[in-house]
Amino acid sequence: MYPEEIVIPMKEELTENGFSELLTAADVEKALAEKGTTLVMINSVCGCSAGTARPGVLMAVHNSPKKPDQLTTSFAGFDIDAVKKVREHLLPYPPSSPAIALFKDGKLVHMIERHHIEGRSAQMIAENLIGAFDTYCN
Repeated sequence: MYPEEIVIPMKEELTENGFSELLTAADVEKALAEKGTTLVMINSVCGCSAGTARPGVLMAVHNSPKKPDQLTTSFAGFDIDAVKKVREHLLPYPPSSPAIALFKDGKLVHMIERHHIEGRSAQMIAENLIGAFDTYCN
């Protein structure tokens, strides 16, 4: 498990921008049981999370005319039970962090895995997400 002093600032980058934390398996189940769209960002300490994933997610949320009903996040290597539960809902995709998933009425409809994040700009990730928001969000 990562030290709290390292993780907290990375969590705050999202929570200070309207993301709710999924800290337990029960939090995950409750969030995904909600009707509508739920964005789940599996946050990470890696450079691609800091350099492109988090900035790309925030860019998409701030610039898209359509937005998910819920913005949520859980931290790999820290929110252990919550991330494990999210990953159950992401099957058949293998575990990935960072990762960005969009659910509609509890069903996975869009997934961005780490290999889609590495080597891509925040703008490219934002454009990908804005397209998904346009398709699935009201």
